[in-house]
Amino acid sequence: MTHGMRTDTQSSYVDGGGRDGWRETATRYALLPLRIFLGVTFIYAGIDKLTNSAFLSASGTGSIGAMMHGVRDSSAIPALVDLALKSPVGFGYAIALGELAVGIGTLIGLLARLAAFGGALISLSLWLTVSWASDPYYYGNDLAYLMAWLPLVLAGASVFSLDAVWRARRRQGTGEYRY
Repeated sequence: MTHGMRTDTQSSYVDGGGRDGWRETATRYALLPLRIFLGVTFIYAGIDKLTNSAFLSASGTGSIGAMMHGVRDSSAIPALVDLALKSPVGFGYAIALGELAVGIGTLIGLLARLAAFGGALISLSLWLTVSWASDPYYYGNDLAYLMAWLPLVLAGASVFSLDAVWRARRRQGTGEYRY
């Protein structure tokens, strides 16, 4: 009795109509739900901060200043919090505008890897400061967001993106054709 190993599980299935197989299609669109979720979430977070006058204050209930003072001693990098405390309102605007830029870039696929890298940096800085003291560690959501950004940093936005449109135009200009 002979046992063979199936070797066609990752090969391209192209039928007479020239369409890719369902595995390739699923692979191509696999990161789209993550991109939509992170893009919408970061746009929402940025707008929420920009429209919340209490947040964009140096002190007071719900302010960025009060939050930074509250996490300073429990953060992994107190010097980072001290830097933010030099200008809490400026830091609040920087975070809000950063989230907005990252969210828009991710959602429309404009410089998607760079946008995802920005999202990962924002999530990393929030994890090391604001949610570092979460116990157990998985109660802090910033670490999960950091991990969610990494596939987009690596893969970018392959479909429904301005990056994909630019790639297609560059290929047409060079005469290169890809399936």
